[in-house]
Amino acid sequence: MRVSTRADLELAERARLSPDAAFSDASLGRLTPEAPDPLRTCYQCDRDRILHSKSFRRLAHKTQVFLAPEGDHYRTRLIHTLEVSQVARSIARPLGLNEDLTEAIALGHDLGHTPFGHVGERALSHAIARYRGQDSGDGLFAHNEQSARIVDLLERDGHGLNLTREVVDGIRNHTGSLRAQTLEGRVVALSDRIAYVCHDIDDAERAGLLHEGDLPADARGILGASSSERIETMVHDVVTRSSATGDVSMSEPVWDAMMAMRSFLFANLYSTGDAKWEEPKAYVMIGELFDHYVKHLDEVPDEYRLHDGDKPEVQVADFISGMTDRYAVRVYEDLKVPRSWRRG
Repeated sequence: MRVSTRADLELAERARLSPDAAFSDASLGRLTPEAPDPLRTCYQCDRDRILHSKSFRRLAHKTQVFLAPEGDHYRTRLIHTLEVSQVARSIARPLGLNEDLTEAIALGHDLGHTPFGHVGERALSHAIARYRGQDSGDGLFAHNEQSARIVDLLERDGHGLNLTREVVDGIRNHTGSLRAQTLEGRVVALSDRIAYVCHDIDDAERAGLLHEGDLPADARGILGASSSERIETMVHDVVTRSSATGDVSMSEPVWDAMMAMRSFLFANLYSTGDAKWEEPKAYVMIGELFDHYVKHLDEVPDEYRLHDGDKPEVQVADFISGMTDRYAVRVYEDLKVPRSWRRG
């Protein structure tokens, strides 16, 4: 049986992929140089490091949209991550982009999300601002920056995963108006939007909070009348449009339809409604955990206090943001609920 080596895989990439792809043998390298793996390309190694990390496993118990959902089929942050990976690979493959790099970025893009979804992110930002005496906490804690910080610094007991610069760049620049250096990173950023718009509608329908007929009619007419139809429409559109322009993009009608769906979700699900009724409790919980640990740094695990240059509020934010929903609740109860009041 013939064994394919890393060199064989790199040669195969040169023969198979688009000239615009990010080739493994042309990577900008790692922060700390290391010997290449004999069998895997650098991006395959990165994918495997992320997949086997503690931060990745914790995504299974972190909120996507619904806090503590009663049901087995609602998305967690881990399921969202896997769906982003699937969508991104479905776009990268026909465009001749590097699927291994795409997958590594997709698997790592949300490692820095806090417990309780975006409300946890807001709570940490405001807690940091309060500690620093600042009026506004907007952007002081951002999950994309935290994801990059995890893979660079915090994973492996404070030593980081030492990923390639291309993967870290894609992780850091997957959200908002940020723009990754590689086409693969841009594919992940667009796939993130495609995935959450489609599956958040699906989860809201399952919870009885939305019905298909409630969605914007014009957008439904363009994208389709089901989650699978909408994903297929957008994936095909991105492939067609990107192959024509040489950059990763959607056609204007499909982009506008997707953004109309996104705006509808912000107005009817993300900001208001029954999906949000537990958020004030989660916000207070994160704030009070921060206030406790910033006064008791000795209770923060050693792995978050290895880096002497980090300020106390950064160390505490690192610790709290890594918590799962259920661990944050348990720690909060340990701090706040008298033992005599607890069950069991």
